Amino acid sequence: MRTTGKASGRPRIVVRQRFASTGIWACALLACVAFGQREFRDYPGWEYNDFPKPPDWKLPGEWTFARLMYPDVRFSDRKFGNWLAGGTNWTIDYPRSDRHLSAALRRLTRVHARSIEQPVNLDDGDDVYNWPWLYGVEVGHWALTDQQAAKMRDFLLRGGFFMCDDFHGTHEWEVFVSGMSRVFPDRPIVNIDDKDAIFHTIFDLDDRYQVPGEQVLYTHQIWEHDGYEARWRGIYDDKGRLMVAICHNMDLGDSWEHADNPLYPERYSALGIRIGVNYIVYAMTH
Repeated sequence: MRTTGKASGRPRIVVRQRFASTGIWACALLACVAFGQREFRDYPGWEYNDFPKPPDWKLPGEWTFARLMYPDVRFSDRKFGNWLAGGTNWTIDYPRSDRHLSAALRRLTRVHARSIEQPVNLDDGDDVYNWPWLYGVEVGHWALTDQQAAKMRDFLLRGGFFMCDDFHGTHEWEVFVSGMSRVFPDRPIVNIDDKDAIFHTIFDLDDRYQVPGEQVLYTHQIWEHDGYEARWRGIYDDKGRLMVAICHNMDLGDSWEHADNPLYPERYSALGIRIGVNYIVYAMTH
């Protein structure tokens, strides 16, 4: 599927013929994969506990918001908390932001998104391979083990896609790079060109700007720490497919989470949702 369209207008979708011939195969594959997926799991979040589930939460979908679970640098010694039980950095904005983006994907595309998210633990056997789009928040605090880094590398080289977001400034960048360099010690992190397809799948995103978190309502500043400029970076495979989309010095998760908050500026949620939709469609079509 190749999609085009201006962000200010309705998206225009053009389906390539080569995908039509694989429709039956894809449906069969989805049915088989469903039997191998982990059941839905609910965890306490950093901000939310017992967040109400949508009425159709038990229904399957073509796409699911898969959220990466990971050990936290502050909790890696298990002294102050257990990342496997939730409540640590991987649960920031969870599950409100996940469900808002899933709902937006339903409205803005023909992708039938599952209404509820899926936390994914890289240590859970082969489960990560069931979720082709994976999102990691606050990766300026992650502490991947050697086994998790190896699993992430294999997942991405097999065709998986990883989007990471909500980390700011020099120190958190260094923590992120320390973990990602163990996933891909042989692949550089580069700036994503404005002409890259990821910025032009559903919406044309030539006019991008820094998207702040909810903190902008209290600090009245867009940046956090010394992260004054938004950075759009990534890691590509040997065929030029973007495998890792890195959103540094911005907080797209908050823009999804607070899309229904009348105090949070609409322009930030509008761009944040468009970015999320583009990244998802790119991941599912490349």
